[in-house]
Amino acid sequence: MITAFTAAALLTPLERIADAVLLVEDGKVTALGPRRELAIPTGARVEDYGKDVIAPGYVDLHIHGAAGHDVMQISRAGRAAMEQFLAAHGVTTYLPTTVSAPLDATLRALEALADATEQPTKGCARAAGIHLEGPFLSEVRCGVHPRENLAPPSLQMFEQFWQAARGHIRMMTVAPELPGALEVISAATRRGVVCALGHSDATAEATLAAITAGARHATHTFNAMRPLDHREPGILGTVLCDERLTADIIADGVHVAASMVELFLNAKGAERAVLITDATSAAGMGDGRFKLGPLDVEVRGMRCTRQGKLAGSVLTLDRAVCNAMNFAGWELERAVRLATWNAAHAAALDAGRLKPASDADFVVLTPAGEVVETICRGDIA
Repeated sequence: MITAFTAAALLTPLERIADAVLLVEDGKVTALGPRRELAIPTGARVEDYGKDVIAPGYVDLHIHGAAGHDVMQISRAGRAAMEQFLAAHGVTTYLPTTVSAPLDATLRALEALADATEQPTKGCARAAGIHLEGPFLSEVRCGVHPRENLAPPSLQMFEQFWQAARGHIRMMTVAPELPGALEVISAATRRGVVCALGHSDATAEATLAAITAGARHATHTFNAMRPLDHREPGILGTVLCDERLTADIIADGVHVAASMVELFLNAKGAERAVLITDATSAAGMGDGRFKLGPLDVEVRGMRCTRQGKLAGSVLTLDRAVCNAMNFAGWELERAVRLATWNAAHAAALDAGRLKPASDADFVVLTPAGEVVETICRGDIA
């Protein structure tokens, strides 16, 4: 059956369609446009969202867990609960993200996450690949990643990860200054992995060498990065200025001050900025103790910490979009792009845009950006 979804506006998000209709059949978009030009087929079921806005489903490139479940230790039932939570906050596509752990634990997690990628849960957010964060990180900027679980980048270890994940590694965070990093970045890029620069104490020179080797993205800008200096801009200066890099940020007002989020958005612009959550299993759970991979973390309010250091977040992506609007004064249309098309494009995912033949993954928002409803492959989540 054809379902016609109507709303005051539709964000593709590359264009805005006023008084819009979106036609869906068998989980796919069949047509979209203004109601004055696109007739609703006879017999179609109509879902009218009145003054609300239809936008592509959100894409979270960096998430360790939510709703009490950690992606490295998750059961099938736990994954379904987490993916339902994500859908409730507008997310239809995500990259489950690892944290540095003992090698055998990482390999087991990659195998399980490959299963999650190959066996999506109906009517929920779906894993579109894996984000490998660690172990190729700087000891100087490792954050809460245990130093004993870090490793120098090597083709042999990357191959172990690749085989365990059955080729589903979509993104990998690497500190470019480490010996062997450029060789691994080049090899991973040839496999279709998006290499992201982060947890790094790199100079500008080392960062530029990594871009030449194939790196195209930056992980949680400002956090776990060499600070900006006016004589040695380092990795941060390069990330903010180099147009070859897209970059993401945790816009929760805790990891990065609101004024610095605004600076980031103005520097990278509406085309290259990406919003992520870096959420842990604590997201949606309130205060308490939770897991981040093998680590115990504690939540008080909006702060998720381990031994006094920030350890991921409790942010949701719908809140990040609203924060971008509030922190930088951006309108909904620009802010939505950061969590949809930009994110998908940064990770080379076929998601984040509404067009004929695309998956019917979309979110219905109020004009202020609050989630009304989420539709995953044509099903209301």
